[in-house]
Amino acid sequence: MVKMNITKIKEEILIFCSQNRNEKNIIKYSRYFKGGLIGYGLDSGLIEMKSKEIIADHKLDIHNAYSLCKLLIPEREYELPSFALLILNEYTREFTKETFTELNDWFSLGINNWAHTDGLVMYFFPELWKKEIIKLEDLSKWRTSKNKFQRRCVPVAMIKYLKHSNDFNKLFDFIDCMMMDPEREVHQGLGWFLRECWKKDRNQTEAFLLKWKNDCARLIIQYATEKMSKEERLSFRREK
Repeated sequence: MVKMNITKIKEEILIFCSQNRNEKNIIKYSRYFKGGLIGYGLDSGLIEMKSKEIIADHKLDIHNAYSLCKLLIPEREYELPSFALLILNEYTREFTKETFTELNDWFSLGINNWAHTDGLVMYFFPELWKKEIIKLEDLSKWRTSKNKFQRRCVPVAMIKYLKHSNDFNKLFDFIDCMMMDPEREVHQGLGWFLRECWKKDRNQTEAFLLKWKNDCARLIIQYATEKMSKEERLSFRREK
């Protein structure tokens, strides 16, 4: 690994963000985040362009990228963790188990919203599952993480896992301990995953939903039954 001043690269990114600040975008996207959007309002295309430029100009290898990402993830401005996602995404062919360990650390460092959580899944988990770099069991501890967004990551990442497994008994057993999670963001992730399962196997998914319909958060059921007909959804009403 070539040694370089990672802090200076971070400063370069901060200057770029300041120079391209867009107040209109801050207002536009604030409604998607509790408390509004804290950031610079940069367009995603601009972040992607600068990310590739940084990698090329500084000749970053994946280990340098890990180090840079660790400096970006804790920052409160939305664009800084976004840079981390897009920079690491350029190295998907080089992913190893070390990559998964790095991602695990990101949640304790500062992943604190649904957008970065779901982006992390979208960019990285297809490769992690496809190459069998990780197994489902590697997410076991994430289910009880103090960070609710790391817990949300479990069912959202499992949506990508559906391409590689149709063992629904195993999948449902894995999320069973999460069905009483107290957080809305986790409920959304669970419901989303169960909705995708229902598209593939209605019978097994509906049996699991019937098991939980009187106890789990209604938002899980709402999301999970979203594609059902009005008549089908009646079966999953909570019994009084």
